[in-house]
Amino acid sequence: MRNTDAFSGCHPLVNFIYFAFVLLFGMFFMHPVCLFISLACAWVYVVYLRGGKAVRDGLRYMLPMFILAAVVNPAFNHEGATILGYLPSGNPITLESIWYGLAAAAMIVAVITWFTCFNTVITSDKFIYLFGRIIPALSLVLSMTLRFIPKFRSQLSVVRDAQKCIGRDTSEGRLTDRLRNAVTILSIMITWALENAIGTADSMRSRGYGLPGRTAFSIYRFDSRDRTLLIWLVLAGFYVVAGSAAGGLSFRYYPTVKAASVTPFSVSFLLAYLLLCLTPVILDAMEDRKWKRLRSAV
Repeated sequence: MRNTDAFSGCHPLVNFIYFAFVLLFGMFFMHPVCLFISLACAWVYVVYLRGGKAVRDGLRYMLPMFILAAVVNPAFNHEGATILGYLPSGNPITLESIWYGLAAAAMIVAVITWFTCFNTVITSDKFIYLFGRIIPALSLVLSMTLRFIPKFRSQLSVVRDAQKCIGRDTSEGRLTDRLRNAVTILSIMITWALENAIGTADSMRSRGYGLPGRTAFSIYRFDSRDRTLLIWLVLAGFYVVAGSAAGGLSFRYYPTVKAASVTPFSVSFLLAYLLLCLTPVILDAMEDRKWKRLRSAV
């Protein structure tokens, strides 16, 4: 896992504002171009953060999810004016429901990919820094939840290897033996998760976490680069919101597919959205070019 890009080194407030914009826009903008921008930029950034492993994991888990979401909607949603055929039950299959299913599938995959980037960039210490004084208990729970999945997967691999060494893995023996071994591994993991949560809570309580007037050391400083990025994110985000409120990003799937007219203003809204989503990649490219120039000058 790379997690050494320039954007990860920015102030946590800048990171959080960026992900708040891209996640909200990714969930609410159903315009096909917006969905394509969100999905493509999310994949570009996650590949930059995690490398080729992100592509393999994404194709393994998200491609079936995309296909399932695209197929389920036409099977259960029969709205739309363009009928392509009929199911054995007599319900119609419409072109509009297929288009909406594809759009919903793209939205789901894009949001999950953005959350993968969020989990990589917004570490638990950043989350506690942002919300530790406002909502100390909730921020601690959310921070533990964000880092729980990677820790759980790592610990599960350790437990499975240990069980396999004594011949109690889920891939060995009869079906009943494999089920019994799976239950044993699950019980071990649940016990580990509960003990880990209790240990973390006790450790934070012993440090006075959440007490009124408690001070905390922080390594984060809000510098001029963070100020420039924050201004850009806020301006670009509000410009995109204004474009959506003005109808420049509207798109209708039912009863017939209809999009907002293409004008220079609507194109500018899409361009602003594209640049907003690509902000970390652009920043990383600028920092990489600057670093290469400094190295060549040595």
